Amino acid sequence: MTDANVNPPHPPAATTPDPQPRSGPARPDPDEAIDAALEAATARTTGEPRAREVPLKRQWDDELEAELEAALSGFDPKSVEVGSPRAPRTERAPAPRDQRGQEGQPGPRTGKVIRVRGQDVFVDLGGKSEGILPLAQLPEGQVPEPGSSIEVIVDRFDRDEGVLLLRLKGAAVEASWDNLRKGVVVEARVTKVIKGGVEVDVDGIRGFLPISQIDLSRVEDAAMYVNQRFKAIVTEANPREKNLVISRRELMEQERAEQRERTWASLEEGQVREGVVRSVKDFGAFVDLGGVDGLLPIGEMSWSRLAKVDDLVKIGDKVTVKVLKIDPTARKLTLGLKQLTPSPWEGAAEKFPRGVMVKGKVTKIMDFGAFVELEPGVEGLIHISELSPTRVRRVADIVKPGQEVEVRILKVEPEVKKMALSLLPDPRKTPAAEEEEETEGQPEAPPPPKPERKVPLKGGLGDRERRN
Repeated sequence: MTDANVNPPHPPAATTPDPQPRSGPARPDPDEAIDAALEAATARTTGEPRAREVPLKRQWDDELEAELEAALSGFDPKSVEVGSPRAPRTERAPAPRDQRGQEGQPGPRTGKVIRVRGQDVFVDLGGKSEGILPLAQLPEGQVPEPGSSIEVIVDRFDRDEGVLLLRLKGAAVEASWDNLRKGVVVEARVTKVIKGGVEVDVDGIRGFLPISQIDLSRVEDAAMYVNQRFKAIVTEANPREKNLVISRRELMEQERAEQRERTWASLEEGQVREGVVRSVKDFGAFVDLGGVDGLLPIGEMSWSRLAKVDDLVKIGDKVTVKVLKIDPTARKLTLGLKQLTPSPWEGAAEKFPRGVMVKGKVTKIMDFGAFVELEPGVEGLIHISELSPTRVRRVADIVKPGQEVEVRILKVEPEVKKMALSLLPDPRKTPAAEEEEETEGQPEAPPPPKPERKVPLKGGLGDRERRN
């Protein structure tokens, strides 16, 4: 067989689309087919064709349309004023995840107690979600009544339970790396002293407390805080690096600032308050009245003269003081301690009348004279001109501090707490007068007897006897 006898392949015939659609029976509607099948099934069972029903959707449309026409009958659309079109909403960036909702609002908030169930207190903060506060954070035996107000801090939002987890203001949380963040209050226990501070244990998490953040005042020896427990505020928390830094001082400053405002609002002149001595200076002591420091001058501590403040008060002493002066602009207080005891100057004029000689002790010498204390709190001045009848160049040449002297009362002024004294004798009394006063009233003594003469007398009597 040669190639000439082989028929070459014919190319496939090109297909062209029909210019018109093919004619044929139309495809039945599925709904009509279902209806026909149902009618046939009904006819087989009952022997009668089933009456065609109107679909429910069509019935509802017809009924609603009829009701709407009845309601709008007599309504004039022109009688309604059409408002201005609503302004388009401006796009704004979504808030950070940790700042969305109520859990993103910092600071304490006041809520209303809804109910107490088991160990949880349910609090309404005015939002869509309720908050849960552990009952253990409240003082022992104190259960809030439904409807009462309570100040709490939103810790975080529990998405599984759909509630806000709350904590009492100032209460410590049960720490974990999930809830540790800056500003959270925790309870820490000092375990040991390390370089720059102390190591603490916060619910099993190791942390660091710098020595400058242990207390409000300077801490010289941090070893005294070992094994102590106290609340502190988180200043740095890094779960990835397991780094936790806390500060007790910052929490104390926050509490002190809140207490300071409450104290200033209730302070009045003349009040008697309890305080704690925070520092001692040469000129006085500073007393903490509850977030507010007041100055207790050395001159207002005692009626008697004090050489040193340490002689009466020391740091840490609890004292009862009286508010003498308030300066609201400069926020300064002047306190007094001696005002709570009776003044020794009361009745001093009757006790030390003019001209009386009394004993006292020299307490202080000045260029113009010397101060003499007659009794605790009662002090008088001997002017330099009353120290000696002759000219005095230096007071120290006549009297010295601590010396016991007898002075004469010249003048007493209890209103201004002043007394004038003198070392000079009373000029109204002369030495002769003083001798007369000493001998006045005593019986006259008889003259002493004359001694017997042992030598014979010589003179004119003997000559006259011889002439006779």
